[in-house]
Amino acid sequence: MYQYRRRLTREVPFGALALGGYQPIRVESMTNTHTMDTEATVAQCRRLYEAGCEIIRLTVPTEKDAENLRNIRDQLRRDGIDTPLVADIHFSAKAALKAVEFVENIRVNPGNYAARQKFSTEEYTEEEYLREIEHVRAEFTPLVEKARQFGASMRIGTNHGSLSDRIVSRFGNSPEGMVEAALEFARICEELDYYDILFSMKASNVRVMIQAYRLLVEKADSELLHAYPLHLGVTEAGDGDEGRVKSAMGIGALLEDGLGDTIRVSLTEDPVNEVPVGFAIVKKYNDFHLVKGDRGHIPIGQVVENRNRHASAANASAEPPPFSPFSYQRRHSAVVDLAGIAVGGDEMVRVETEVHAPLSAGEEVYAEVLKRVAPEKADDAIRSEFVSLRVESAGDLDRLEELLQRLGEHRRFVAASTGDVELFVKLLDKVTKARLDIVEGERLEREFLSALKRDRLAAVEICFIHEKAGTSVPAGVLLHLAEQLHKEGCERLFFSVQSREALFATRRLLQAFNSRSLDYPLVVRFRERSVERLDALVNSSVQTGTLFCDGIGDILALDTGLSVDDEVNLAFNILQGARIRMSKTEFISCPGCGRTYFELEQATASIKKRMAHLKGLKIGIMGCIVNGPGEMADADFGYVGAGKNRINLYVGRECVDENISEQVAVDRLIELVKERGKWVDPA
Repeated sequence: MYQYRRRLTREVPFGALALGGYQPIRVESMTNTHTMDTEATVAQCRRLYEAGCEIIRLTVPTEKDAENLRNIRDQLRRDGIDTPLVADIHFSAKAALKAVEFVENIRVNPGNYAARQKFSTEEYTEEEYLREIEHVRAEFTPLVEKARQFGASMRIGTNHGSLSDRIVSRFGNSPEGMVEAALEFARICEELDYYDILFSMKASNVRVMIQAYRLLVEKADSELLHAYPLHLGVTEAGDGDEGRVKSAMGIGALLEDGLGDTIRVSLTEDPVNEVPVGFAIVKKYNDFHLVKGDRGHIPIGQVVENRNRHASAANASAEPPPFSPFSYQRRHSAVVDLAGIAVGGDEMVRVETEVHAPLSAGEEVYAEVLKRVAPEKADDAIRSEFVSLRVESAGDLDRLEELLQRLGEHRRFVAASTGDVELFVKLLDKVTKARLDIVEGERLEREFLSALKRDRLAAVEICFIHEKAGTSVPAGVLLHLAEQLHKEGCERLFFSVQSREALFATRRLLQAFNSRSLDYPLVVRFRERSVERLDALVNSSVQTGTLFCDGIGDILALDTGLSVDDEVNLAFNILQGARIRMSKTEFISCPGCGRTYFELEQATASIKKRMAHLKGLKIGIMGCIVNGPGEMADADFGYVGAGKNRINLYVGRECVDENISEQVAVDRLIELVKERGKWVDPA
């Protein structure tokens, strides 16, 4: 939890590729064409191949679709495309047994495969529960034997949205249930001496997804014979920046934990768009292994042997994390009042951004402050609640005074930062929050502590600028300062680390504070001045979003170099993705596949256009019934494909309108929202 170390897994064959071991983290995607349409599917596979996609998945709802995989595969191979193919199976054992003949990997969903679903909440007796497991074993065993015969590997892919009635009756719709569903199938595989398997634990809720994967590794590595590879993904992530941010947060959080061997970014867009996002997410980790000199292909036996030694060494030196990895609980911190805006405790996480222009820019700075804080908006609107200005000289101090006078009552939104102690002391009577940046090797005079004991307007943030030292150094320095200030009775303090490794450095800081029972609120800071917009989105989401998913942080402060609107929206997308602050409608929309018989992207755009102003409401938009009912448990309302031009509408998990025409479905969805008293007219 404090430094990157990739979990070493069994190497699993994937046609011309392999997953796990020392192999690179692969990037996958999935077609959304109908598998019976050979020409369209081959064309989309070719586009994915040209985009660099390393593994391509196709949905296989029926035995006829499975038969047609032969034609798709043969045409691709004739075209010189040897990208491994995956057959995606949910319900049909017959389709699975045929599909495994033509693909390199087969994905089965333990919530649907061999499960006699009633979508009920009835309790199962112990006898009924065990009888269902035997039914699963009888249905699943022939597929395992045939996969071995044809040299295909298998992904056991659990979805939060489609757990079996039996699992839900005992474990609830929870990470524990997701893990147990997967382990049931894995136990059968190992009993049959079949080990070419990998796992996935997907959910549209990023926190649930992260917790499920961590719990799976905890349980599987202690119970199963081997450490198996992981396929990572946030399902129903949506589209646009929201989909990219949610995917980066969920996948990146686990990659930072050292988990993950292949990923798929699920966007409600052209699947080709998923590929560059995937490579942007894995680049850091694949580059890390190249720099460290990790090897390429090595024999499976050697991977297993090394893995056991690696796991023993890691476990012997493992330090407990300063939070629960398997459940969400927000860190308790003291509440600090910032000119009438409460921060910390159970208060909502606030957003701070930094003006990029120097104070000498005059009018430009004034305009940018107003644009960022938009004081005419409501307190909980999408806006920066604090804007930080950099003070570098006595002249800047005079310019700041002029700016604050001009801002009038809006000056309460202004924070300021400096690395100069003398200037910092003068800021204490001018702004809402004054930040002192301290750098590695710097010494602070005692006058600094004396200044913090007197009455002052500003709350104080002490920020360690981390560049070269280990991630434990900022924590040690800030802990020493915090203890000194605590003894002196200093209050209204914040602490932060600005680092490219913000995740590990902030965890270290929290660990240090916990060891001394210090409850000062934390600012989660990340600076990413990338020239690539996608890199800024991905890296900011991973380094800060992971912390909020784990309940850590009271202010989010980004400095990205993006436009004002993009930077503020990015901050709120991160907080919404972590379910820590709901600032707009959340659309849980799937990427679509060959099971989708309506224009998913068009429907999503139409629903967003008419309902995006319903702040805090969660609306599921699903291509088909596979994950629809389950994901409705996390959504307030649902729009689910039921067939060609036919839609089912849900309120929670209850289907309230079946098989209505796509032409009237959005209007009817809005009527349902109004009937339940959730509608407000757009401004």
